[in-house]
Amino acid sequence: MENPFEIIIEKLTNIEKMLLELPKNGGFIPGNNSGFEEIMSIDEVAVFLKLSKPTIYGFCSSRKIPYSKKGKRLYFNKTEINDWISQGRKKTFYEVLNEPVHGILKPPRRK
Repeated sequence: MENPFEIIIEKLTNIEKMLLELPKNGGFIPGNNSGFEEIMSIDEVAVFLKLSKPTIYGFCSSRKIPYSKKGKRLYFNKTEINDWISQGRKKTFYEVLNEPVHGILKPPRRK
């Protein structure tokens, strides 16, 4: 059984190393972006998605893309945009083949 004080000293050393690396990483711990959400303008979203501004406005008016509106300005959360893009992902042929088939083995419904 390890000495609990050695464990505490080891953990404190790790914390100290992470704190010293914060300025090098722009103040963020890699892989931990909790609380940090980048807000983008319509120009930035158009560049990010490689679409024209009128297309983005069309998506907003038909409520196809997640956005927020404050006054006359539109704002887009980068995380929500990435999630929105991921929702349109189509499965590959092999992913569809490897999916379990649901509903085939269900017993018939009684009337």
